[in-house]
Amino acid sequence: MDYQHIRLPAGGEKISIQNGRLHVPDQPVVGYIEGDGIGPDIMRAALKVWDAAVLKAYGGSRKIHWCEIFLGEKAAALYGDPFPQEAVQALEDLVVSIKGPLTTPVGGGMRSINVSLRQALDLYACVRPVRHFPGVPSPLRCPEAVDVVIFRENTEDVYAGVEYPAGSAEAAKLERFLKEELGADFHQGSALGVKPVSEFGSKRLIRKAIRYALDHGRKSVTLVHKGNIMKYTEGAFRNWGYELARTEFADQTITEEALGGVHPGQLPDGKIVIKDRIADIMFQQMLLRPEEFDVIATLNLNGDYLSDAVAAEVGGVGIAPGGNIGDFIAVFEATHGSAPKYAGLDKANPGSLLFSGVMLLDYLGWQEAARAVEAAYTSVVGRKIVTYDFARQMEGAREVKTSEFAEAMVAAMG
Repeated sequence: MDYQHIRLPAGGEKISIQNGRLHVPDQPVVGYIEGDGIGPDIMRAALKVWDAAVLKAYGGSRKIHWCEIFLGEKAAALYGDPFPQEAVQALEDLVVSIKGPLTTPVGGGMRSINVSLRQALDLYACVRPVRHFPGVPSPLRCPEAVDVVIFRENTEDVYAGVEYPAGSAEAAKLERFLKEELGADFHQGSALGVKPVSEFGSKRLIRKAIRYALDHGRKSVTLVHKGNIMKYTEGAFRNWGYELARTEFADQTITEEALGGVHPGQLPDGKIVIKDRIADIMFQQMLLRPEEFDVIATLNLNGDYLSDAVAAEVGGVGIAPGGNIGDFIAVFEATHGSAPKYAGLDKANPGSLLFSGVMLLDYLGWQEAARAVEAAYTSVVGRKIVTYDFARQMEGAREVKTSEFAEAMVAAMG
């Protein structure tokens, strides 16, 4: 299709979906969004590293052709709109993309572009792998015990955006209905929000988590919820998860209860354990017994809190990757904010975006390139060559700029 501002690179071939599978050519066109604030700094650095990893892994037989797509402040300058429809269309057209952080006003202003994007493209699974890399400073005594992949439902829950400000006509109308028709009791003049949780949305998220666990040799999937309080939303999420495992994965799953009874403590070959934890307890157990958890499936708000909290255990959101994935379309992203006070200073840690690119490479099926990025990162950080945020936590560190960190990683790849 023709675009107003987006220019497709010459020589590349679009990724496609064929016979229900992703078809990735050797010269794919992949979209990228610089992002706001520190976005341009870390994206420039990351692109150099990813290209070097692909070259090292495949010696020129494969290459990513990068296509810039515009969202956020850059889009507002070009289109007069921070969320132009052309960008959404291009992300759908190219199938696989990656983005830097985008600014969202707090307590007012425009709606989150990130949330709008997930809903517009039905990117229902926010996937956040969290693990420790040697040399990265951590508050835990044994951060290497943390190795989880969090699947967070992306389109429902209180993030669905069904909310009305206090004092508005909409809130007053909903308040009357809830009180007069349903007998609800709450303070007059409240701001009101609706928490939709569907069987369809819950099951497709949990299905993706179970399939991931089976495909990657993981041992368990934990359903995290607050079903003891919100029985008909979060409690239903838990129940639908067990039902899905029972009906669609009966030969490949076993409940924690059965593991302790019929198969005392011994996981049968070829099976994964399905278990559940109440959300507040899960935060504690991820600190005290992180080795007991492998893949986590949870709702939108729980997943937002939990993924950032667990990331803090292994070095923080500055190196935490993420991907928003639908049935096929995927937009990988840096999981931190745009940090505007550091914009243009060539100072920010590019780790989150770098590892989101590792997820992208794995998604393409280019595992050799993905492992090359990880190996280079481990080598560079192991020599205590780090950006300012890690340098202040490490003795004997050599503090470098964002661009210099990328150069060190490229050099580590030979």
